[in-house]
Amino acid sequence: MSTIKNKVQLIGNVGQEPTMTILEDGKKLARISLATNEYYNNAQGEKQTNTSWHSLVAWGKKADIVEKYVTKGKEIAIEGKLTSRSYEDKGGVKRYMTEITISEILLLSK
Repeated sequence: MSTIKNKVQLIGNVGQEPTMTILEDGKKLARISLATNEYYNNAQGEKQTNTSWHSLVAWGKKADIVEKYVTKGKEIAIEGKLTSRSYEDKGGVKRYMTEITISEILLLSK
């Protein structure tokens, strides 16, 4: 168990077209929103769906894969780690964000 410290695995559908950014140092960054669904029955026995949205980031070669093959609606599997950061918005308010940094990506839909 000592090797499992910060690991996330998700399978879901891409919510919108990935956003690609090339930074000043030439590094490529891809941002993706991913929807995962959980199904359950409520107290009346009716099937319910709970959708969760996740913010993903990919760097370098993983960003190249995202740019070439990942589009809105595609089903993908990812493995990565949780990362948190903060920034100041245009109004000067400090904002906090948690994202998943992709280490592995698998394209599931054709």
